[in-house]
Amino acid sequence: MMKYLQKLGKSLMLPVAALPAAGILMGIGYWLDPTGWGANNIISAFLLKAGGALVDNMAILFAIGVAVGMADDHEGTAGLAGLVSWLMLTTLLSSGAVSMYTGADANPAFAKIQNQFIGIVCGVIGASCYNKFKNTRLPDALSFFSGKRCVAIVTSVVTILVAVVLFFIWPAIYSALVNFGIAITGMGAVGAGIYAFLNRLLIPVGLHHALNSVFWFDVAGINDLGNFWAGTGTLGQTGMYMAGFFPVMMFGLPAAALAMYHTAKDTKKKAAAGLLLAAALSSFFTGVTEPLEFSFMFLAPVLYVIHALLTGVSAVVVTILGPRAGFNFSAGLVDYVLSFKAPMAVNPIMLIPIGIVFGIIYYVIFRAAITALDLKTPGREDDDLDESAIELDTSDFDGMAAVILEGLGGKANVTSIDNCITRLRLEIKDYTKIDEKKIKSAGVAGIIRPSKTAIQIIIGPKVQFVADAMKKLV
Repeated sequence: MMKYLQKLGKSLMLPVAALPAAGILMGIGYWLDPTGWGANNIISAFLLKAGGALVDNMAILFAIGVAVGMADDHEGTAGLAGLVSWLMLTTLLSSGAVSMYTGADANPAFAKIQNQFIGIVCGVIGASCYNKFKNTRLPDALSFFSGKRCVAIVTSVVTILVAVVLFFIWPAIYSALVNFGIAITGMGAVGAGIYAFLNRLLIPVGLHHALNSVFWFDVAGINDLGNFWAGTGTLGQTGMYMAGFFPVMMFGLPAAALAMYHTAKDTKKKAAAGLLLAAALSSFFTGVTEPLEFSFMFLAPVLYVIHALLTGVSAVVVTILGPRAGFNFSAGLVDYVLSFKAPMAVNPIMLIPIGIVFGIIYYVIFRAAITALDLKTPGREDDDLDESAIELDTSDFDGMAAVILEGLGGKANVTSIDNCITRLRLEIKDYTKIDEKKIKSAGVAGIIRPSKTAIQIIIGPKVQFVADAMKKLV
């Protein structure tokens, strides 16, 4: 279940990746016309409408993107299935349709059926149907609909069944989401802190996007992101569920990366520097924090809880002090600058000194915790091998990958392939099928087996080429 949720979380990044385009277009539009918001400048209006087209249709992007992201081979057919599910589900459960079924006014919940949460549900339906039925073989008379052509048909049937279930339970789910949102908003700054804390805490399982749909989008009527850019919110209040992330992503996490580098072993500082520097720059400039967070959330979970708590504190502090900035993608430098002229922006420059203070706090706490608890952050692993210095004696990455795969027990025994800066990180089904002698014959530098279902193979800095070759084989 945990792996499934993690896969869902990763797949959600595909539709979210479309948001930078919206942020750039709308940010430039507001810079061109910061007072009229497009009314005084045709170019500004054009850009604002173009960016708004993506923001206003995020639910559809979720339906398609999640379906493609969760498909076993990321095939576009799954995206089509996700769209089929979205079109059917939102039509079957629209207010007009529900009124027709019942002969009475529809529950207000059905007026909000076209939201990001439902988009995610439709994406999961599309991907699940694709993964299950993409290789279906039908009798000769129906052979045209065999394989991937039957996916959309199966998806439509499944969607009808899901619509029947949601017809009865969606009002309860919607009410729960709305009541949760109302409870948090009624708590002011403390509520913003609780939301920010939960936002970070749920990242390992990917459920933070479901939470974000309550506060950033219009599932529960808060729509912090949409109101911030459209100028339809309340000045000084709108943006409170976004502004607190800027000090963390632009200053806090990069400072944490510096602390991890300073506490790395001398023999591993070079390898750690490459990983941490790239991840820190990603967090600072774009607000993409996952590369940095995933580098320590499983190696040192106590640090991740500290990070989530500090994010909550940042949200509380920023909400109380009053600066407001927003984003269309994430709380990095690019969105920060673009949001300066947004309708609901309030004294965003104040986030810089707040961020510097949080950077210092992050550095001190992370460095103290790492050394005091001997946490195994990047560069502090128990083996003393200098992985950054490894040089492969072959450039035949396809051949190397084939030998490693054979030593792993074949592709049927491999469930997940990933890599860090120097290691293949693999998940397997049956650890008894592992042939370490065979794997080592490929020229690898070492093998680590942290659990019965996990194996790490030390390749060196060229690990990406081996990982890509293995993914092709599998």
